[in-house]
Amino acid sequence: MDMFFYGLAFFLAVLFTASAVYALYWSSRHGQLRDFEKGAASIFDEKEPQGVETDSFPGKPTTPRGPGATPAH
Repeated sequence: MDMFFYGLAFFLAVLFTASAVYALYWSSRHGQLRDFEKGAASIFDEKEPQGVETDSFPGKPTTPRGPGATPAH
C-alpha cells in the first residue's frame, strides 16, 4: 500500500516538473521573456503614471510622491 502512494507522489512530482519545464519552454519560444521592462510598464497609464506613487489609505489625504509629481491643492 505504501508503494502505491510513493509511486503516485513520484509520478505527480515528475508531471509537475515536466509541466513547469514546458511552460518555460513555451514562454521563451513566444517572446514572453524578452523585454521585462516593457511588460512591467504596461500597467501604467495617465491616471497613474510610472514612478508616481498614488496609493492612499482610507481617511488619509492622497499626496502624490515621486519624480515629476505635483502636489494636489
